[in-house]
Amino acid sequence: MFQIQTLQPTHLPTPLRRRISAASSSALTVPISTTNKNHSIQTLCRKGKLKQAIHLLSNEDNPTQHTYELLIQSCAQKKSLSDAFTVHNNLTEDGFHEDPFLATKLINMYAELGSAPHARKVFDEITDRTIYVWNAIFRALSLLGDGEEVLRLYRRMNSIGMPSDRFTYTYVLKACVVSGSQLPLCGKEVHAQVLRRGYESHLHTMTTLVDMYAKFGCVESARVVFSSMPVKNPVSWSAMIACFAKNARPLEALELFREMMRYDVSPNSVTMVSVIQACAAVSALEQGKLIHGHILRKGFDSILPVMNALVTMYARCGDLELGENVFNQMGKRDVVSWNSMISSYAIHGLGSKALAIFQEMVKLGVSPTPISFISVLGACSHSGLVDEGKLLFESMVKEHGIRPSVEHYACLVDLLGRANRLDEAARVIADMRDEPGPMVWGALLGSCRIHCNVKLAERASRRLFELEPTNAGNYVLLAEIYAEAKMWNEVKRVKKLLEDKGLQKVSGCCWIEAKKRVYSLRSVDELNPQIELIHALVVKLSEEMMEQGYEPETKAVLYELDTEEKQRVLLGHSEKLAVTFGLINCSRGETIRISKNLRLCEDCHSFTKFMSKFADREIMVRDINRFHHFKDGECSCGDYW
Repeated sequence: MFQIQTLQPTHLPTPLRRRISAASSSALTVPISTTNKNHSIQTLCRKGKLKQAIHLLSNEDNPTQHTYELLIQSCAQKKSLSDAFTVHNNLTEDGFHEDPFLATKLINMYAELGSAPHARKVFDEITDRTIYVWNAIFRALSLLGDGEEVLRLYRRMNSIGMPSDRFTYTYVLKACVVSGSQLPLCGKEVHAQVLRRGYESHLHTMTTLVDMYAKFGCVESARVVFSSMPVKNPVSWSAMIACFAKNARPLEALELFREMMRYDVSPNSVTMVSVIQACAAVSALEQGKLIHGHILRKGFDSILPVMNALVTMYARCGDLELGENVFNQMGKRDVVSWNSMISSYAIHGLGSKALAIFQEMVKLGVSPTPISFISVLGACSHSGLVDEGKLLFESMVKEHGIRPSVEHYACLVDLLGRANRLDEAARVIADMRDEPGPMVWGALLGSCRIHCNVKLAERASRRLFELEPTNAGNYVLLAEIYAEAKMWNEVKRVKKLLEDKGLQKVSGCCWIEAKKRVYSLRSVDELNPQIELIHALVVKLSEEMMEQGYEPETKAVLYELDTEEKQRVLLGHSEKLAVTFGLINCSRGETIRISKNLRLCEDCHSFTKFMSKFADREIMVRDINRFHHFKDGECSCGDYW
């Protein structure tokens, strides 16, 4: 009995080898006229039948450039790296490996498939590198997060005299952000080249510059670029508004949005998200409602990121009920929608509600993300739900396959520390497999501040001073702990450290909305025309409240002064100024809504609690941790924050 063995005729020309190979397999055979095979391959690609198209390719003697273009696109659409290799090999055998057009398509395909090495291999092997090939590899490596390699190639490109175009600058500027390079050595250098080459009038390039400066936190540089643009489109305006909103300049973001509307430039959904975030940052509820109306009129209410931002905005402006209404009316929700609602309950101290909606999300089959757990653990922390929080932490790995990050451990340490289980919190840190980092040690130090645990605070601060030598907040926290323990020599020592390092405590600032305008108040504020009246009224109200039982909490003052002097220092805190400003400017019966850039101090908390009953006003204050609802002399936090 004879066995028939298929031989590989390697000495034959490639097209003939393909025909012999194809004849030995009939699994995917598509009977078709040989004169129409290119057209048939292209048709199969358009119909999504990639496997059949590749099989037919093996019978095609003369595939065209367009045929390979469609095959490459199909591989990217199907997310099939194995098919991509097959198409790439055939393309090379047919002599198209030196085609610059197809090289750019291959590079883009490998970028879509997440394979930087293969994209780079295509680039390295082609000798005819027109500017399109360079731009393709810049785009691919930027998308795949290798900004450093983009910058290295860009310098090589300049060294051989290859001129850049507008696309080059766009990709390289994005790579500067991806790489995390130092801005003076990267972005500003490219900016200078953009100006030298005359691209300062190119809209897309300049908008990318604004976006780059925004991501580096260089707000003034972004403003200069934006102001110099001869023509601006909605994307340009959105980039600058986002720059203000994301760099703690919310009032300027809102003002620029108003200017955009005066110029009759139609905002897009990205603009709306940034403006909503700016409203949330300063608790501008009335302005937020106006923005919501604009969203409904323009049909942005079908766009999930916009609606998710609205849920968060209403919660951060203190109107949780409106946030719940938006959430309940959403026809479609994603995990971000659920996370927005969980975090909304969290900042209002409603731990049980946050837990309930987290469980509802899981029950409905929506997989929680790491952010979901950060939000719900934070909710447990501010509500004292220690056991529930610990169970959630354990369920991350056991039930949801999420490995706890440093952020999650920081939440767990905060949960235990706030509940005065500091030794247990310290054991959690000791048992961590990863380096705890500043977030974890910072959570422990913050808890030591609440419970005045000097020994553990010193341990935490030593690590923080090593990890974050320029973070003034850590020194201030330790000084406050020493002050409460009346260890004044240690207070002086820490303050001397701050002075020697040239560090300054972040000054307190509050924002308040009155008569549909947002105002900021600081301890030292010479711009507010009412500031003298406000200071005088704070003193008067404080004296009257002290007659009725209010006792200032002077332990927050980091100076060894007598009691009366400490009380005078406390009267200048921005929260007291904001509350008093609200009493003057908000209508009778209207809730006073305040947001603050730092944690509420004990005395301002006590002052506002007493004021809510003394003046018969409901007052809401959002600090960096949570909301405080003051009414009838009580606070929603139950003095646990």
